[in-house]
Amino acid sequence: MLMLLAFACLVFAFLFADMALKLGFFAAGGAFVAVAGVAVVTRLGRRRTVQRDIEVLEAFAEDDPAPILTTDETGSVLFANAAAGHLWGAAPGRAIGALLSETVTGADQMLERLRQRTREGGIAQEDVVGREGRIRIGLRALAGGRLLWRIEPLPGRGVAAEGPEPPVLPVLTVGRSGAVLYMNMAARALLGRRIRRLEDVLQDLPLRPGGVHQFATPEGPRSFTVSTSESSLGRQEIVLQPLDASEPEAARAGGFDHVPVPLLNVTPDGRILHANARACRLLDVASADGSNISEFMEGLGRPITDWLSEAAAGRDLHRSEFLRLARQDREFFVQVTLNRVMESGRAELVAVLNDATELKTLEAQFVQSQKMQAIGQLAGGVAHDFNNLLTAISGHCDLLLLRHDQGDPDYADLVQINQNANRAAALVGQLLAFSRKQTLRPEVMDLRDTLSDLTHLLNRLVGEKVRLTLRHDPVLPAIRGDRRQLEQVMMNLVVNARDAMTEGGEIVIETERLVLQEALKRDRATVAPGAYVSVKVIDEGCGIAPEKLQKVFEPFFTTKRTGEGTGLGLSTVYGIVKQTGGFIFVDSEQGRGSCFTLLLPAQEAPRQLAAPAGTEAQRRLADRGAGVVMLVEDEAPVRAFAARALRLRGYTVIEAETAEEALERLEDPDLAVDVFVTDVVMPGMDGPTWVRKALAARPETRVVFVSGYAEEAFGDGQTVVPNSVFLPKPFSLDELTETVHGQMG
Repeated sequence: MLMLLAFACLVFAFLFADMALKLGFFAAGGAFVAVAGVAVVTRLGRRRTVQRDIEVLEAFAEDDPAPILTTDETGSVLFANAAAGHLWGAAPGRAIGALLSETVTGADQMLERLRQRTREGGIAQEDVVGREGRIRIGLRALAGGRLLWRIEPLPGRGVAAEGPEPPVLPVLTVGRSGAVLYMNMAARALLGRRIRRLEDVLQDLPLRPGGVHQFATPEGPRSFTVSTSESSLGRQEIVLQPLDASEPEAARAGGFDHVPVPLLNVTPDGRILHANARACRLLDVASADGSNISEFMEGLGRPITDWLSEAAAGRDLHRSEFLRLARQDREFFVQVTLNRVMESGRAELVAVLNDATELKTLEAQFVQSQKMQAIGQLAGGVAHDFNNLLTAISGHCDLLLLRHDQGDPDYADLVQINQNANRAAALVGQLLAFSRKQTLRPEVMDLRDTLSDLTHLLNRLVGEKVRLTLRHDPVLPAIRGDRRQLEQVMMNLVVNARDAMTEGGEIVIETERLVLQEALKRDRATVAPGAYVSVKVIDEGCGIAPEKLQKVFEPFFTTKRTGEGTGLGLSTVYGIVKQTGGFIFVDSEQGRGSCFTLLLPAQEAPRQLAAPAGTEAQRRLADRGAGVVMLVEDEAPVRAFAARALRLRGYTVIEAETAEEALERLEDPDLAVDVFVTDVVMPGMDGPTWVRKALAARPETRVVFVSGYAEEAFGDGQTVVPNSVFLPKPFSLDELTETVHGQMG
């Protein structure tokens, strides 16, 4: 560069300057040329000096018993002394990383550490594990970007040294296929033989780098912390680090603390030796070490220590158990799987935890649905038989009341029998309500009028210490439902709120029009978009615990003491609301009360006017009727009452015990029948089936079906029988005769 500058000055002087200036520029250029020449000579001299120093150093290293190499900045070997050549063969031109990988475990990472420290301080060294013992690798930066490497074996096997000798760790080289390609002497001494595959000695596959594994040795299973590193050609170096017997828990903890699975190390008596971070989060504690596992889990059905002892003895291993965590914030379930490990000759257990809350929730829902279905079937069967008995009791009581006036001494007793029969019928209706099998008589109604009519009764129910407040939406749409059943819903909710406020308070009933623009998903239910009538029953009671919120609608579940509640109230509410096509939700906070929300589909169509007050009286039939009725009923007491009741009203009654008997009688073409009155469920052929056969020849005959089951129990999926009505059991004398009279037309 200086020579170019001097040459430029000379050219400039020659072309543009006068004689005096030209002489000056020639002098300056000469000076620059002299300086440049000196610099070039100095640099060449320095290079010769460095090269001479390196040659001297390499000559000195040639006879060193330790392998010494020099490399360039990229790691390519420029020089290798005799010891290095004896160890690696022709080394120049090869990469230092490839050479050291044949001798040192984890060579690539170690080389990068040494280079980094050399850049900072000019010199670095590190003791590492080699195949035949421990070695010290030193690195020094030389002039010209070269690096000097020295590999020095440390005192080990057969070499006298002061102080304790560093242990030689077992090292294995494993190929891609899992075959063991090389074992150092320590590994052979440990395992007692030359093994072909890692699976021959590794007892808990798969291999986890950094984890604690058990290896089969002549003295029995032993645990080691496994370190691995990748070497050339897909080989893997495996170093076995024995656990420190003085700190077994800490060593094992380091083996699975980083595993992304909740793990517990447990003794057979239940003491937790170590819980990793994920397990502590699952148990909702900062640390579980030293605690007993039974403090955190429950629900096995027997002592947990018995289960752990059996697993430690080798029985029922790997079989999962579902346990409930003793957490206060929410209900939480875990699936626990045990594995046995041997530590210092004693059996210990590793428990693998999995969050099973969602699985148990689905299982509980399935069990609940099965339970509800079973209870519904039971309730339906009980209702059928019980309603037959009640029909006979109340029917014959009606017959007796026809022969006694109010002045008769027996009249009051008969009335009591009749009233208690009606109460029993109401109880059967409650059983059918939560199984959604009761018969509803829906009508379009204004809920404000229904609640207003019910207010007097509700005020009597809540007592003097509780205030009842109603708040209505002025533009509340109509709904369609069974008035009597919805009144039962409101009474049950108000009574439930009253019982939650032992010290008194206020119960608020709010109604409002609610329009959902999009589907509402809540509590595993999906409310379709549309218009609804929202009814809220809000109390200031003690509230409901979070773990009990999902159970409040279950039949026979109650938080009251024995004798104070049956657990049918809210389950009846749930059944009625769902059968009406609505939804019910509950919100509660302990100590701050509860809020039950009903969502009932709104009827936006113009509502029909209510019938005049005197219509019911006008619909009552005359004292006498005319016509032929075929009565088919398998229950003899019910058939006897119905036949007498119809004959008293002037009808001609043909009785049959079974459907087959009725069809046989109807084969007579001269027999005229105006109305069939038949039970639905009977032995042999059921009511709808025989009626359809009879109507094929007598299409104008009208039908009255009677049953202790709900109407929907036999109507779903079947063709509607023309000119038929349904009369649920139990029915009174007047209800039966009025229904038949209505069918006579």
